[in-house]
Amino acid sequence: MKENQHTEFKESWHDEYTRYISAFCNTEGGVLYIGIDDKGEVVGIEQPKKLIEKLPNFIAQKTGIMPLIHLREKAGKEYLEIEVQPSAMPISVHGRYYTRSGSVTSELQGNQLNMFLAAKMGLTWESVIEEDFSLEDIDADTVERFKLLAKDRVPSIEQETDLLALMERLNLVVGGRFKRAAVVLFGKNVQRYVLQARIKIGKFLTDTEVLTTDIIEGNLIQQVDRALDILRTKYLLSYISYEGIHRREKLVYPYEALREALLNSIIHREYFVSSEIQVRVYEDKLVIGNEARLHDITVEDLSRPHPSRPHNKLIADVFYKAGFIESWGRGTQRIIDNCLAEGLSAPVYEHKMGFLYLTFSHERINERINERINERINERINELSDMEREVYQILREEPTIRQIDLANRLDLTEQYIRKLIKKLKEHGWIERIGARKNGYWKIIEKS
Repeated sequence: MKENQHTEFKESWHDEYTRYISAFCNTEGGVLYIGIDDKGEVVGIEQPKKLIEKLPNFIAQKTGIMPLIHLREKAGKEYLEIEVQPSAMPISVHGRYYTRSGSVTSELQGNQLNMFLAAKMGLTWESVIEEDFSLEDIDADTVERFKLLAKDRVPSIEQETDLLALMERLNLVVGGRFKRAAVVLFGKNVQRYVLQARIKIGKFLTDTEVLTTDIIEGNLIQQVDRALDILRTKYLLSYISYEGIHRREKLVYPYEALREALLNSIIHREYFVSSEIQVRVYEDKLVIGNEARLHDITVEDLSRPHPSRPHNKLIADVFYKAGFIESWGRGTQRIIDNCLAEGLSAPVYEHKMGFLYLTFSHERINERINERINERINERINELSDMEREVYQILREEPTIRQIDLANRLDLTEQYIRKLIKKLKEHGWIERIGARKNGYWKIIEKS
């Protein structure tokens, strides 16, 4: 038997071990064994009956709970089994709260403690009342835009003229007081109340060298388009093509995939902490990161269909009504599908140090294939002489070049150029297509 999430071994009792009782209560419950060493071997305890009389009241005084305590025996040695059930209420010891992760017990502090207490009390960050926020603090233009966007999914919303009634319909008001979700979704000056509700965009040479930075503020409905606009105009390259006289620009990363990724970050991020959503743009990749808890899904689950559990349900509901998200639970898969459809590698999800990262790679699937093909071609090209190789490369780049122009460029006689071309033809590297004046050199790719 080994220590784990639900098991802790101690050779003897010390009063500070009530922290293990608190940790088990605050997570999934567990058993604290007294009289067993770290290896899981029973070593026994002294005066077990006296201890079993003391502990129930002592633990109750310190934690407010009464665990089940059993006296056990193995090989003539007695030990205690303190059985602790998970608690719906937060359990502290001397004002300190503990939690259990694997075989490690640790004290909750700062934002972790705030999130823990809120969850135990059935509260979420977005449902907390913002006492200083009023109707005058709501941005009317954002409300009108939302009503226009939501008319397809909730037609009656467009006709709603009573602002407070609209907020109540969206479950953003309690007793005339506004929830934090209302502040970040529709507020005029959101960062006055929630500084971390913003998006930071940076252009990076390396992980430590930053070229430029932009901070996207405003309410959440405004932020997505603002972030995408500045990414498109300042940070990302575009491929340019023409359809007739019409110029077409396509971002190196699919616009819809970036939009979906930003929406997911806003909906699922942890607002209790002070960090903002981060978008890091490198030469060969783009990384979106935000503080997030995965709860009962894994990083691998994000790359396949999975149940939807929005961390901020009120925000998610407003985004859904506005048509920003199609159906909860498929957003991550659509991001991957959009990238694959554009020939890009599938983006990669990682969860590190409380942050969820999504990395878009600039590398295209076809580029990887072509790279391998070119490697094999280059190996064959090395079989040619230096001059044959030079002629071959020019013909690859300019298949319609005339022999006299080729001779002038390489400072060779036209007769010698004809000799080099003859060798390339004989070895199957090139083939002449068409007449002498209007034809071209076809390059035969050899693997």
